[in-house]
Order: sequence, then structure tokens, then C-alpha cells
Amino acid sequence: MKYSRLFTALAEGLVVDGPMHVLRPPAGYDLAGMPDVSVEATFLPDYRYWQAMGVTGAGDTRAATLVVLPRSKTLARLMVNDAIAHGGLVIVDGQKTDGVESIYKDIRKVCDVSGVITKGHGRLFWFTAGDAPNWAVDVKSPDGFETVAGVFSESKVDAGSALLAPYVQGLKGDVADLGAGWGYLSRAILDNDTVTRLDMVEAERTALDCAVKNTNDPRASAHWADALTFEGGPYDVVVSNPPFHASRDGDPELGRGFIATAARILKPRGTFLMVANRHLPYEATLGALFGHVEDLEGSGAFKLFKATRPKR
Repeated sequence: MKYSRLFTALAEGLVVDGPMHVLRPPAGYDLAGMPDVSVEATFLPDYRYWQAMGVTGAGDTRAATLVVLPRSKTLARLMVNDAIAHGGLVIVDGQKTDGVESIYKDIRKVCDVSGVITKGHGRLFWFTAGDAPNWAVDVKSPDGFETVAGVFSESKVDAGSALLAPYVQGLKGDVADLGAGWGYLSRAILDNDTVTRLDMVEAERTALDCAVKNTNDPRASAHWADALTFEGGPYDVVVSNPPFHASRDGDPELGRGFIATAARILKPRGTFLMVANRHLPYEATLGALFGHVEDLEGSGAFKLFKATRPKR
């Protein structure tokens, strides 16, 4: 049987004397059967997984904090700082590809590390909270927008979204931004006085919070929802720059799921506007789910589609 680093650490000397709070573990993360655990998750599929396990909570009375490192370097450091600020035992677990080695080296410069487990191309280590490293954790948001660490394209407007933005000019009626992120396209959509309602659909809660601030419009409603199962509508227009990563590995099925949702929630005469990376194979899905698909002017890296007459 393949044991997790946490399971191995508990077997080899790690002692958690009281409740443990876990920051942003992905669905399925092995908590090694620990009996007193609370989990904080901001990505909706992860949150639903831990909610079903009955362990979501704020961890106000924690004795230890376990930080499961995300891909974002800045967010990882903010999470470790947060754990240190709460005091008590701090446990950090991450893959080498997520920068755990540099965090481990920085922590060793400011405090004594109590134990280390290295396995599975990653590292878990623990220490008693003290001083935090002097890390740079500021986020330089795009001009005129507010973003936070860890959201997609936190420091610049995504090139695909920028390419799609001119095509949302002139929209009217009820609109959905499927996978709204921090709200760049949503704001462009709301520049149209003829838009009566905009539903911003986003699975990452921290990004959705930014979208609310970046739009600040009574016509806009925020939906912390999984775009693959979203039940809103019907809409006159759906706009989307869908993700194609749920982890480090690309997954075109994500984009296909966004297309299927758009076809399902549009009005019979509705329009779907979409941008995608040039290499992603979405044409067949669009053709199967819409009566008419038009290629708009894209770029070498991105392609744009306008699809109408959704098939029921």
C-alpha cells in the first residue's frame, strides 16, 4: 500500500496534540485518518468533497495548521505566513514542482525544523511557529482591477480574454460569464447598457470575490458554482474563456463540459462566444451541440468561436 507523507510522518514521530486545520487540500488528499480535523477550501469541487466528509470549518481552535502547497508561489508563502501567525505547530506538505524545496530552505533560516519526510517527489516538514521569512507576497494586479494571489492570471490580463473582449461589445439581454475568474470579461460585458443581467459563474471563491469588486454593478450576480453543473438561465448570450487545467495536466474535457453547459442554458436563439487555446480540439463538440459555428478572427495562440442555435 502507498502511504501519504502525512501518514508516514505520523508513524515516524509527528505528534499533533489537538485539532488540526488544513489549508486548501485538494479533493482526495490523505488526512491519514486523523480524528480532529477542519478543512478550508476555496475551489468548489474541493469544498464539496470535504463538506461531504463533514470536515469543513474555520479552525478557530486549532493546535496545528497543515499547509498543502498550491501551484502559486505567492499564495503558498501567504498560506505559510497565515499558519505561522496562528501559532502552534505548522506542517507544510508539497511537491517539488510546487516549490516545496525553496520554502523548506527559507523556513530553516528562521527556525528549527522538527522533522522531515521526503517521498513521492515531494516533502513534508513541521516546526513550531515563530518568525516568518521575509518573503515578497504582494500581488501586482492589472491596472484598474483587484486580484489576489493564486487566482488565474493574477498579475496580467489573460491574452485569450483580451482577444475575446472586443466581441462582447454590443451584447444585450441576459448574459452569463461562464468561468468568470476575477471579472475582466464581466466588466467588458457590463459596459453595454443593453445588458439587463449578468451572472458571473466561477468555482474559485477568491477569484469570484475579486469579480464582484471589479464589476460593482447591480446587474451582476455572483455564483460560486461549478460551470459543468450550473443550472442558471436561460440566457441570451453565454461568454466563456474556459480553463483546461484542473491540475498540472491539461484536460480538454473541461472545455467540452463548458460548451455543453452553454448549449444547455442558452435560449433557443442564444449565442455562445468562446476563446480557447489554438491546440485544443473543441470544433467537434461545438458542431455537435450547436446548429451554426463561426470562426472569428483569433491569433496564433488562440481561436475564437461564435456558436448559435443550441441543439436540445
